[in-house]
Amino acid sequence: MTDPLLEVADELYGLAMADFTPARDARAKELKKDDPELSARIKRLRKPSVAAWAVNLLVRREADQVGQVLEVGSALRDAAANLAGDELRALTRQRRQLTAAVTTRARAVAAESGQRLTQAVADQVEATLTAAILDQGCSEAVRSGLLVTALAATGVDEVDLGSAVAAPEALGFTATRREAAPAPRPELRVVPDPDADAKALAAAREELAGAEEELAGASGALDDATARVHDLEARNLQVQGEIDELRRRLAELEEQAEEVDEELEGAEEARAEAEELVLEARRTRDAAAEAVARLGVEG
Repeated sequence: MTDPLLEVADELYGLAMADFTPARDARAKELKKDDPELSARIKRLRKPSVAAWAVNLLVRREADQVGQVLEVGSALRDAAANLAGDELRALTRQRRQLTAAVTTRARAVAAESGQRLTQAVADQVEATLTAAILDQGCSEAVRSGLLVTALAATGVDEVDLGSAVAAPEALGFTATRREAAPAPRPELRVVPDPDADAKALAAAREELAGAEEELAGASGALDDATARVHDLEARNLQVQGEIDELRRRLAELEEQAEEVDEELEGAEEARAEAEELVLEARRTRDAAAEAVARLGVEG
């Protein structure tokens, strides 16, 4: 049975940013008499940051895309655990492409809901998606749709998710899918204009010129970005190759170290035996020298 708090939180964290606080307070007030404990828990729900709100919205509106990101994350963690180099590199490239594409979609979905995401906030959204790929706990936090802050993870250190979600029970919860509300149809009025055709043509030409200018700029930016991607992909392959070679060399050196340790142990034992033989030989020599000296005196 779903926790009543999570049912309410699922609804609240799917609202527009401006609607969260009044809706939360209204639900808490509504339940205060019949269920004061639940009312108090609802009242403590924190308003999400803009980046967290955008990810929560994305999880509900674009569940399939987010699910694809999380599936790549699971495969990437398995490949990393098994040191599958080729698969790891391919999934890493896919991860970067996916997070960039889904972040772009997040900006569009937020804009459709009346919220513009700055570049800094978009970077936080992408960092949160990357964290969900690298860390299983972050993946569950994102899937819940109940984030209150953006996430960051390295894939090595454990992430403290206690303050990142609306409630600890959120981990393991899956946000409810929601469709965007249809935009209201504009009211159209026909206003006679004797110069309408000429004005429309001039406006269309101006719009065409602006569109061509934007297209040229976007094409140039795409060419630059594509070249940058190719350069970084080549560099990534080179670095991964160097990492693989270092791992191979490290394995060889560790094997050699084990062999040297065994040989050193044997050599130390042989030295101890030789030292004992030297001491025995000295004692024998000293005894013989004493006998010679004694016989010489007697003769």
